[in-house]
Amino acid sequence: MAVVGVGGLALFRPRQGMSGSATGGAAGRPTVTSGKPSANPPRRRAARSPRSELAVALASCRSAFLAVGLFSGVLNVLMLTGSLYMLEVYDRVLPSRSLPTLVGISILLLILYCGQGILDFVRGRVLVRIGGALDEALGQRVYTSMLRLPLKTGREGDGLQPMRDLDGVRAFLSGMGPTALFDLPWLPLYLVIIFMFHWLLGVTALVGAIVLVTLTIMAERLTRKPVSSGTLSGIRRNGLITAASRNAEVVAAMGMAGWLAARWGDANLEYIAEQRKVSDVAGGFGAISKVLRMLLQSSMLGIGAWLVIEQQATAGIIITASILSGRALAPVDLAIANWKGFITARLGWQRLTKVLAALPAEAEPMLLPAPSANMSMQNVSIAAPGTQRLLVHDASFAMEAGHAVGIIGPSGSGKSTLVRALVGAWLPVAGRIRLDGADLDQWSQQEHGRHIGYLPQDVELFAGTVAENIARFEPDADAGAIIAAAKAAGAHELIVGFREGYETEIGEHGEALSAGQRQRIALARALYRDPFLVVLDEPNSNLDMDGEQALIRAMIAVRERGGVVVIVAHRPNVLTAVDFVLAMNQGRIHAFGPKDEVFAKMFPTLRPVPAANPQLRVAAENPPRAVGDGSEGGH
Repeated sequence: MAVVGVGGLALFRPRQGMSGSATGGAAGRPTVTSGKPSANPPRRRAARSPRSELAVALASCRSAFLAVGLFSGVLNVLMLTGSLYMLEVYDRVLPSRSLPTLVGISILLLILYCGQGILDFVRGRVLVRIGGALDEALGQRVYTSMLRLPLKTGREGDGLQPMRDLDGVRAFLSGMGPTALFDLPWLPLYLVIIFMFHWLLGVTALVGAIVLVTLTIMAERLTRKPVSSGTLSGIRRNGLITAASRNAEVVAAMGMAGWLAARWGDANLEYIAEQRKVSDVAGGFGAISKVLRMLLQSSMLGIGAWLVIEQQATAGIIITASILSGRALAPVDLAIANWKGFITARLGWQRLTKVLAALPAEAEPMLLPAPSANMSMQNVSIAAPGTQRLLVHDASFAMEAGHAVGIIGPSGSGKSTLVRALVGAWLPVAGRIRLDGADLDQWSQQEHGRHIGYLPQDVELFAGTVAENIARFEPDADAGAIIAAAKAAGAHELIVGFREGYETEIGEHGEALSAGQRQRIALARALYRDPFLVVLDEPNSNLDMDGEQALIRAMIAVRERGGVVVIVAHRPNVLTAVDFVLAMNQGRIHAFGPKDEVFAKMFPTLRPVPAANPQLRVAAENPPRAVGDGSEGGH
C-alpha cells in the first residue's frame, strides 16, 4: 500500500480498487482503505509504582504517625495516674491519716492530668492534619481521575464515589478510630500490672479482653458484606438523583417525576436496609461490649473483695484493679463503636487504590512543537468506554493544513464516536491518531488540549463568567485572546450585549443562556488561542441563520490561518466551508474525497453545495507532504 500526496493532501491508495470502502478512483482523489489494526498500540503514559499512591501518601506522614504513637504511649502511661492515686489514697493516706501526703499526691495528680489533657489535644490535632495532608496530596489526583474515569469505564455508577471515598478515609483518620488502634497495643501493659496485683485478677481481666477482641472480629466479619452492598446501593441511588436533576425539564414537562420517585424509593429502601444491618450489628456488639465491660469491672470488685477477705489483697488493690481493667478494655470498646467507620474507610481505600492504579498519573513527555502540517487517522477502531462492541471499524483518512472535511451519515453511523477519538477523548481500541506524525499520547493532556478546539454535540458550559468559559478557565488568561476568540466565533456582539458583558455569570451548565447562546460561546471556547485542529460536532443544531453564517466564517478563518477543520453536519448549509466530505455508514467510512465528487456519487440528483473555499496560503507555501511512510502498511 502506497502513500501519495496530491493537491496538498496526504492520500491513502489501496493496492486493489475499492476493498470494503467506497473510494475515489481517479488519481488525485482521496482514498480510504481497510486494513488490520496497527501492531503499535498506544504507549503507556507512566509506569506503575509497586506501592499504591495512597500508601505512598500515608508513608510521607510517617513522622506524624510516629509522633502520634509516642503521644499514645505517654498517654497510656499517664492514664495509670487515676488508678495509682486511688491505690495511694486507700493504702497509704487513709491508714496514716496524713493530710500532707494527700495534698502532695493531689497536686501531682493535677499536674499529670493537665499533661494528659495537653497530649490528648495535640494527638487529636496531629491526626486531623494527617487526614488533611492525605487530602492535600491526593485531592487533585483523585479529581483528575474522576474526570478521566468516564472516558475509560463509561458513565455507569456514581461518578463522585472516588471523592467520597477520599473523604471517608480522611474522616476516619481524623476521628476516634485511629486513637483506638494506637491504644490497643498498650492493653498488655494494663494486664501485666493487674497480674502483678494477683494472678486471679489478671486471669479475669485477660478472659474479658479475649471475649471483647472476639466480639470485634465477629463485628468485622458480619458488617463487611452489608457495608459493601450499602455502598453499591448508595451509588445507584445517587445516580438516579443526578440523572433526574440533569434532566429536570424533561421530567417536569412529561410528568415523569412520580415514576422516577418510585424507582428512587426502591433504591433508597435497599440502601437504608443495608445501612440498618450495619448499624444493628455495630450497635448490638457495642451494647454487648459495654455490658461485658461493666460486668468485668464488677467481677474484679467481687474477686478483689474475696481476696481481701482471704487477706491476699488490700482495699486499694480492689479499686485500682477494677479501674485498670476498665481502662485496658476501653480501646476495644472504642474500636467496636468505630468499626463501621473503619470498614467504610477500608473499602474506600480499596476502591481508591483500584481507581488510581487503573488511571496512572500522566508522565510529562518531552515538549513537542505545535502541530502545523497535518493530521491522520490510521486503521482506527473505537468502542465506547467500558464496552467491547466496536462502534467504528478500521477508519483511515488524513488532512493537510488549510483544509476542512465534513462528516456526514445517518444517525448511529459512528460520526460522533469518530470525532471523540480524534480529539483524544476516547482511546481507540486499535490504530493510531497522529498530529504531524506524532501520536496523540506523545503530548501531555494539557499541551495536547492547547492544539485542539472541540465543540461537542451536547454543549456543556461551567459555572463561571463568559470570559472564564471561553478561556477554558486558564489562569491569568489574556483578555485580547478571549475577545479574539469571541470575534472569530461571531459572538462578540452577543456577549457585549449582556448587562455585564464578558463578566456575566452563566450559572451551572450555562443555564442563564439560551441553547443558541451556549453554542456560540462554546464555539468561541473551541477557537481560543487558534488551535491547529478544530473539531465541531453538529455545531449549528441550535443556531439561527446569522449564527450559521458566523460559523461558516469561523471555519473559513481557521482554514486561512493554516488549521484543519473537521465538522459533523446533518444540514448541508455549513458544508459550504469544507472542501472534502467523509461519509459514514454502520461504523465504517463509506466514502471520502472532494466534496463535489462524493456528493455526485452518493446523491446524483442533489444540487451541488456551493463552495466557499479560501485562498490557502499555508497549503500553497508548503510542498505536499505524505503522512507516515510506505513501510507502515496501514496507508
